[in-house]
Amino acid sequence: MKLFPVITTLFLLPLSSCFTGVESTPKITGAEVKKERVSVSAEDTFLSGVTDSPLPDWERGKRFVVTDDKIKLIFGSTAPAGQLAGSEITYSGASESTGITGENVTDLAFVTPQGATVLYRINQPLKELEKKSSLSVPFTIQQSMVEQARSLLVGKRLYILTRSWRDDNDNSVGGRQFVPVTIDSVSAGNSVYPLKVSFTDDNKVSARAFLIPGILKGSPRTFSTLFSFSDPRKKYPDISPENWDLIIRGRVGTGMTRDECRLALGAPKEIDRSANNSYLREIWLYENGIYLVFEDGLLKIYRR
Repeated sequence: MKLFPVITTLFLLPLSSCFTGVESTPKITGAEVKKERVSVSAEDTFLSGVTDSPLPDWERGKRFVVTDDKIKLIFGSTAPAGQLAGSEITYSGASESTGITGENVTDLAFVTPQGATVLYRINQPLKELEKKSSLSVPFTIQQSMVEQARSLLVGKRLYILTRSWRDDNDNSVGGRQFVPVTIDSVSAGNSVYPLKVSFTDDNKVSARAFLIPGILKGSPRTFSTLFSFSDPRKKYPDISPENWDLIIRGRVGTGMTRDECRLALGAPKEIDRSANNSYLREIWLYENGIYLVFEDGLLKIYRR
């Protein structure tokens, strides 16, 4: 990508007094991003035990929240008419039989809210399934996992690390980052992010965050990427109160450092560097069209 036309345009743009761009989740360029902590933090392991339970622990009546009507595909000919998404099915037992290939298979039986029995066939013997450390049913969330997370989270005061707050339908509603919040409730989420955590910030604004429990590196929605036990502000004592307020709201202003801008907006998709006899210039480009121009490490120009 050639950036010379962009640079020419930048010199013609007036400086803005305030940046009001929406939150982005840009790709991180390996050359620019510092390595994450190598040690495992308390946040990394906090929900490590919140997982699907193993089959031997399943009791009759165990509840599963259905997240998608695609679940009918796994029930085959036993799938009922009507919608199942959003409802609960309950476990009623497991049985082993011989499949069409002559190998042993296992049928897990569930009862729908209408009283119909549906079967989920797994092409493994029952004894093999019972050896697994956990067992999940596609397009469902085990209520026992939700209850585990609820017992750990409700009432806790944490610091949220993202401005991507959500409503009940997982639509972005915006928000502030690095501010204290109190966890109000935990409920079943969706097929990708099984936990929905509701919280209220110090301004009495209520929102939600959808997350994956356990330890899953690389996901943008684990507990450790969304919440902190300690105040992030303490890590940056040299940032002025005025700039920290901009960072909280995901904004930037002239004179901010590169680290301050990265805290506010995340890492850029691309960085272009040039130099002359007077100063070093950097241009940060983001996927959503935002760009920042730095001279000797300080922000000079920014634009949506």
